[in-house]
Amino acid sequence: MKKIIKESITKLVSDRYLFFLLIVLVLLAIIASVAIGLSIHTSELQLVSHYSAFGITHLYRDQWFYLLVFVFFELIVATLHTIISIKLLNTTGRSIAVLFAWTGIGIVLLGWATAIAVINVWIPL
Repeated sequence: MKKIIKESITKLVSDRYLFFLLIVLVLLAIIASVAIGLSIHTSELQLVSHYSAFGITHLYRDQWFYLLVFVFFELIVATLHTIISIKLLNTTGRSIAVLFAWTGIGIVLLGWATAIAVINVWIPL
């Protein structure tokens, strides 16, 4: 197992473009998590967290700590996309691993934009 991990890391470090993309992905996720985490504040106001076309009320509300899910989402996406990109580099090749790393960056950016949009609606004027 140690041999496989060492070979994976040496193969990743030798591919500088993918290594740079994964570093950008992790740093972007950390920055997004910190920015989202710092913009969350406690409040008695409830925010819309779910929508359903079924039921009497279509909008379902939650407390402020629902926003912490966005912080953990960014970190989990970065971790899983990094691990899977390294695995793809070893099994299928560089092009799929790079594509998967770019997809991870896109998901982190979309998650950050969604969190900012929800927080901007939630913050009272």
